[in-house]
Parts: sequence; C-alpha cells; structure tokens
Amino acid sequence: MFTGIVEHIGTVAEYKSYDETSSGGGGVSVTISDATPVLSDCHLGDSIAINGICLTVTEFDSDTFKVGISPETIRRTNVSSWQAGAKVNLERAVSQDVRFGGHYVQGHIDCVARIVSKEKEGNSIVFGFKLRDATYEKYIVEKGFICIDGTSLTITQVDENGIFYISMIKHTQEMVVMPLKSIGEEVNIEVDLTGKIIEKQVVLQLQNQISNENSPLGKLIEKFVEVKVKEFLKN
Repeated sequence: MFTGIVEHIGTVAEYKSYDETSSGGGGVSVTISDATPVLSDCHLGDSIAINGICLTVTEFDSDTFKVGISPETIRRTNVSSWQAGAKVNLERAVSQDVRFGGHYVQGHIDCVARIVSKEKEGNSIVFGFKLRDATYEKYIVEKGFICIDGTSLTITQVDENGIFYISMIKHTQEMVVMPLKSIGEEVNIEVDLTGKIIEKQVVLQLQNQISNENSPLGKLIEKFVEVKVKEFLKN
C-alpha cells in the first residue's frame, strides 16, 4: 500500500527485455539509480512504487535497485516507453509510522492515459488527460482522487469527451516527473479503489435481490410489472 506522495525522483539506469523463451518470460528487468533516499531501510523483497507501479526489489546497493516486470504489467502501463536516463517517481510502501497525506494507493495500474493538454495557470500547471481504455472513465469523478504516475492528485474537471484535468501546484511540480513530460506522452493511471469497491457491492446486492423473488427489490419489480400490464390491458 502507498500514499501517492512521491518521496524521490530516480533515474532508469538499465532497461533489459527478455524473450518468452528465456527465464525472464517475456518481461523486463529495470535498474533504478539515484535512489539512495528510498534505500536506507531496504530489504530484498520490499515493495517500491516506480511511477505508481508496485514492484519488488530483487537486488540493491546503496544507490541502485533492480526490479523485474511481468508482461501483464507491461501491457497495462507505460513501462515499454522507459529508457535509460528517464526520470521516475519513487515511493516506498507505507509503514505504520507514515502520515497519510495522499490517498490509499495499491500500486496496481489500471491503464494509461495520454497527456492532451498542458497549460500554466499562475504558479500551477493544468494537465488534461484522455484514458486509453474508456472502461475506466466511470471511476473518474470531479473532486475525486486519482493516482497519476504514482502521484496522488485531485480531479478538477471532467468534460463530455471523457477528458479529465488536474491542477498541479508549484511544490508538487518540483517533486515529481510529470512537468518533464510533453503533450502526447503517456502516464500510468490508478483510479480510486473506493469507486471499484462501491460498484462491486452494488452489483452483487442487485444480483442477489433480483434472483430472490421475495426480496424487497423483487417485490418492487413484480409490482411494477403488474401495474404496467394492467395499464396495457386497459388500453
């Protein structure tokens, strides 16, 4: 679990792809350098979010660490666009003494979005995004949480075309990689888990109610159908 409060900006030092017949199984291994601030209490097997992706540390020293990335994660994220020298957001998994300044972030990327606009507004930058997979647009809510490249942000507006916007203050601009990106580049998106949970519970409850003819909803539907049938026969 993470907070979406980026701790440090690291650098992709090495990006190595593996074919499906190798031990890497079609995935990639990535080495991150300039990472000393997030490695002071590191252990093998620890989770560190890189641009919002929860990944497992397989090797590390005082300044670098290595992770392996599966084909599924590559498909869901912008990992395939990474290259040596790229800057990335880093955050360690939360511990019990961390103040929770962002929102609950799993590090499980849902999809990517493309930056479609980038405009200065005073000291802030307003970014506009369009999701690659429209399935997730239902979770994009004005004033709701979203995690973009591992950064906890608030959605300020959603337009009728599904484009959503965030406003990034000057302090955040100095702490994360997004201001370095240009229009057309992709970012990793994790929608708010709360929306998924609520949707799942509502769907399950409706399915249970509909399948039980004696449930309040079942009786309501039966009454509604009865009234409509009577109206039809009367006409």
